[in-house]
Amino acid sequence: MAHLDARLWSVLGNSQRLDGLAMFRSAPRAVWKRWAEPDEDNRIPLATRALLVREASGRNVLLEAGIGAFMDPVGAERYGVVEDGHVLLENLSALGLAPDDIDIVVLSHLHFDHAGGLLAPFAEDRAPTLVFGRASYVVSEGAWSRARHPHPRDRASFITDLPDLLEATDRVEVVDATTSRLLGPGYTFHFSQGHTPGLMLTEIDLADGPVVFVGDLIPGRAWVHLPITMGYDRFPELLVDEKADLLEDLYERNGRLFFTHDPEVAMSSIGRSSRPRYHAGETWAVLDGTS
Repeated sequence: MAHLDARLWSVLGNSQRLDGLAMFRSAPRAVWKRWAEPDEDNRIPLATRALLVREASGRNVLLEAGIGAFMDPVGAERYGVVEDGHVLLENLSALGLAPDDIDIVVLSHLHFDHAGGLLAPFAEDRAPTLVFGRASYVVSEGAWSRARHPHPRDRASFITDLPDLLEATDRVEVVDATTSRLLGPGYTFHFSQGHTPGLMLTEIDLADGPVVFVGDLIPGRAWVHLPITMGYDRFPELLVDEKADLLEDLYERNGRLFFTHDPEVAMSSIGRSSRPRYHAGETWAVLDGTS
């Protein structure tokens, strides 16, 4: 079977600073501060990084949209959003792409730090609007249902108006299988339930091995280590098992991991010192046309 003919770009969105204890709930501060230096408020730097797939066909596929700038000033302060403007759109523009040049947006789930960049920046007395005016959207059935009917524990993680705005485009594919009608060959999905229902991890089939957008299953290099989980994960033990299964599979297939939240590294290979001890191997700070 032919591999996908495409090149990959890492595209940074707005950055955040979040509580280190929440991000490394399963590790003591004395351990995790070696991976991420906290500030005076115990917050650590985090990226919200998208993956741009520019296919040889001319189609532009964007995996996620980061947190964006949709929050009002109070919300932005509460959740540690650093920049005022919509950084993802600025960085896409630097690559020569306007919002209407994006054909498909794939969402691992609909938490605001992964889907907020779908919305225009906050403005007083203006209703939320989508910025990718021509795009179709791909999201899992589990993630879609959770956004529609959140649990009290994670209700604050969702953007209330977003599902209705997406549905009104009539361009949403809600998937319950490992492939997508819209995306077609070259893309497959892995699913995880440990962080949030229906977390969808997109695998891109390239000639030199697969790249998987691992989302909140593995937010960055530190979380490749199996025991490390976040306080935001609903079922940490399940998540560790899911992570182990995915890492073993990708290690055997020369796969690479694309990180959305690592502030310094966009992608890594998978190292294994002993089964089942995994770590980030070779790293790439940015992707600039990787094929």
